[in-house]
Amino acid sequence: MNGPVVHEPASPASWRVALPHTAAAVPVARALVRRALAEQEHAADRDTAELLTAELVANAVEHTAGRAPIELVVELLPTSCRVEVHDQDPEPPGDLVRPAVEQPDPWQEHGRGLLLIRALSSSCGHRPTASGKAVWFALPVVSVRQGLS
Repeated sequence: MNGPVVHEPASPASWRVALPHTAAAVPVARALVRRALAEQEHAADRDTAELLTAELVANAVEHTAGRAPIELVVELLPTSCRVEVHDQDPEPPGDLVRPAVEQPDPWQEHGRGLLLIRALSSSCGHRPTASGKAVWFALPVVSVRQGLS
């Protein structure tokens, strides 16, 4: 009988990519995160990383003015995956680190992105940058169990 096997992630790696300030940035960002996690054989949950990355990028595109590019930063660390989206609006995102007073309306298309990020990430937040802000989330490395025999 084999015991649990924990996949040790590859050494730390990071990517920094400028994306257009358009909706076209969302699938590009998802693809970059998916590819980075696969190539590095990183053990963070890929589906969750893609979903939360899409939410961060979509929020940056929708809620910041101007045409300046947004920036995606992906860091694969031994114990986590951290994704940041930088934009030029210094205003912090509403209700990212504290729950909203009201629940999102289930009949509306919008209003669930930050709720998803809070609920599915191991941690999240925002910080000021020299040119605006960075909004981020982290996902832990997931243990992988191999078959029992």
